[in-house]
Amino acid sequence: MSCAKTLSEILPYIDGRLQAKGRSEIEKHLATCACCRLRMEQFRTVAVLLDQLPVVEPSLAFDARVRALAAGAAVKQGWWPLLKVSTRVALAASALLVVALWLCFYERPRAPALPWSDPQIADEQMLQDLPVLEDHDVLSNFEPLRELSSPEQKDSASDTKGTTR
Repeated sequence: MSCAKTLSEILPYIDGRLQAKGRSEIEKHLATCACCRLRMEQFRTVAVLLDQLPVVEPSLAFDARVRALAAGAAVKQGWWPLLKVSTRVALAASALLVVALWLCFYERPRAPALPWSDPQIADEQMLQDLPVLEDHDVLSNFEPLRELSSPEQKDSASDTKGTTR
């Protein structure tokens, strides 16, 4: 038998409520385990001290008051106490309701339609960007701009011409 099982069965063993089989198992364990034996002696000492205390009988008035309070509590019981909710629970439920309603009725901003998702929108956007594309095409093929070069490019071009000769 383990120490945990023995400790859980010590009080019934001391009181004499344990059956013979359980009693013999605990006695075998107590014969080998000094820790459990010490614990059992401590419980036995407390039980002896409690048995020496005088028994106090409650007065008849006390008994009548307790019975009246119990009867009054039974009469007050009904469906109304079930409706009483703590403040924390009411606040949490209200917050949850507000968040749920906000999520249901909040309209999320929609992402703009991508040009390739709708051919008509793609054509309209291309027509809007057409002047920019034409300007880019004209400037990229404009010969006078190719002949112009920055001063750094002219210096580097003249340096390379001088070294190759």
